[in-house]
Amino acid sequence: QVQLVESGGGLVQPGTSLRLSCTASGGIFTDLTMGWFRQAPGEERKFVSSINWSGGVVNVGPSVGRFTISRDNAKKTLFLQMTNLKPEDTAVYYCAAGPKTNGVLSKLSEFTTWGQGTQVTVSS
Repeated sequence: QVQLVESGGGLVQPGTSLRLSCTASGGIFTDLTMGWFRQAPGEERKFVSSINWSGGVVNVGPSVGRFTISRDNAKKTLFLQMTNLKPEDTAVYYCAAGPKTNGVLSKLSEFTTWGQGTQVTVSS
């Protein structure tokens, strides 16, 4: 059974950068598609970005150009580098894992394992 733990969230000012991490334990990390989702106050959980098992193919969400997803398979860690943060980015960010496929998953229902979330608050 794969377990995921997010870290790196916090309170930051608009225009700054932040890097989220997600460490995995158990299972085979390279058998997993990995993704980031976020849920803002009063809203449903939404797709941010995902990356295939090898890290060679990325599915980019609406924040293309500001957010970059990556993974270090040797360290069994997923990253989300966020730049030029905006108040609209305020949300709980969740790391998620899904099955290894030829493409890259992007739907909530396709991911089977979730972390507990890390809070990102962008405010001046």
